[in-house]
Amino acid sequence: MISAKNITLSFGKRVLFDEVNLNFVKGNCYGVIGANGAGKSTFLRILSGEIEPTKGSVEISPGERLAVLRQNQFEFDEHTVLNTVMMGHKRLWEVLHERETIYAKTDFTEEDGMRAGELEGEFGEMGGYEAESEAGTLLSSLGVNEEFHQSLMKDIPANFKVRVLLAQALFGNPDILLLDEPTNGLDIETISWLENFLADYQNIVLVVSHDRHFLDTVCTHVADVDRAKIKIFSGNYTFWYESSQLMARQINDKNKKNEDKRKDLLDFIARFSANASKSKQATSRKKALEKLTIEQIEPSNRKYPGVIFTPLRDVGNQILNVENLSKSVDGRKLFDKVSFSINKGDKIAFYSKDALAVTAFFEMLTNNESVESGKIEWGTTVTTAYLPVENNQFFQTDLSLMDWLRQWVPPYVTDADEPFLRGFLGKMLFSGDDIGKKTKVLSGGEKVRCMISRMMLQNPNVIILDQPTNHLDLESIQSFNESATNFKGIVLLTSHDHTFMQTVANRVIELTPKGIIDRLMTFDEYLDDDRVKTMREQMYN
Repeated sequence: MISAKNITLSFGKRVLFDEVNLNFVKGNCYGVIGANGAGKSTFLRILSGEIEPTKGSVEISPGERLAVLRQNQFEFDEHTVLNTVMMGHKRLWEVLHERETIYAKTDFTEEDGMRAGELEGEFGEMGGYEAESEAGTLLSSLGVNEEFHQSLMKDIPANFKVRVLLAQALFGNPDILLLDEPTNGLDIETISWLENFLADYQNIVLVVSHDRHFLDTVCTHVADVDRAKIKIFSGNYTFWYESSQLMARQINDKNKKNEDKRKDLLDFIARFSANASKSKQATSRKKALEKLTIEQIEPSNRKYPGVIFTPLRDVGNQILNVENLSKSVDGRKLFDKVSFSINKGDKIAFYSKDALAVTAFFEMLTNNESVESGKIEWGTTVTTAYLPVENNQFFQTDLSLMDWLRQWVPPYVTDADEPFLRGFLGKMLFSGDDIGKKTKVLSGGEKVRCMISRMMLQNPNVIILDQPTNHLDLESIQSFNESATNFKGIVLLTSHDHTFMQTVANRVIELTPKGIIDRLMTFDEYLDDDRVKTMREQMYN
């Protein structure tokens, strides 16, 4: 068990945590959630001992080992990939190093022999003789091929370094595992492997993530960081979100009788408890939900932005035709022979094993990149709004938020006064003096919210979203996801957020170096379809 005892952390007058008391117990995975800046990562750093709280202490059961997903990709540059993973088990690594030092001696003494015997015993008890094999298996499971295992960390690609550090944290079956955004830089197949690994994990896991599908799959509990306190709730993220929303509606419904409200809440708990049996964490989550009382359900204090796209007109019969589109970068084929048409009602998830492919495709659709070969033809009724994955070019001027948004007002809007613009900024939670803030000081999340305000202003009937959840907190992601799901127009989308792809799209198009795979089905159906799996192997080999 790991416990937070009266944890208080303050920076001057700002109190981040105020007398937090929590116990995290074996067999549970806790998803640590909260608004950007609430202190989620800081709390993990307190638990790991990296940050000393202003008051209070962290207690770990005697003999238990804690492992942390490290964030510094350059810390192990002079070590091999395999050794970096094994260094995650500090004591095993110390024993291994001392053992090798003794055996390397030219003047090996009787005392050295006795010490070597002690080390061999300890080494065996910790699984040292299987350590290299276990480390290698972890690396391969995370997509780091064997050819890199003996390379120095400084010599491997940057996206592999993230995976090596994740393998380091997982190595050796730690009793307590602290993971801060472990899915960053992972493709969907690797995330799926990690989900299965953690869902079967028998020890304590605390994880910070903005990936709702990941949280729903692995978490038995949610630790909600809000207003300097942390509360633990049974269930995964979706249960926490929907139960808090239901409770908020119940509180606001003054006309409904108390017994009817109670019945609705009990039905809600029963429904989620039944559904929990389908998850990897079936037993622990189902038992936790069955023990829930209505009093444990609380409305959230969070503010959710209002993402509302209102098309000026419906799309016509001709929306988009793409014919034989191809794209290469530095001699590498990103995609080839891309041909398809969009129909009314389409919401398409674009997917590729090459991270650059969909971005390059979207840039071509929006005239930000030239077409090498092929043709793109939009219908005359189409009005697009694009959220690019990189938005720095939109924030090069030192304008206030109000003036920044004003430059994107469509020509047909004749009354774009301050209240009009405030309305769009307010929907994205910019209020009061925020509208005078200079764009050069905006955070990544604030820039994305500005870009969404710009999109809403354009009254599109087609929205193009390239990694729309980047830099956003869970509240903004949830609102954006619901808006895209309910949108009456066309959606073209790519995202690392599995839930976004699954809940929005009714069609999947995968871009490959040998053509496309185009299927009218949900994202989950696409990933599970055996015929699609066979086609994908052929397209990438």
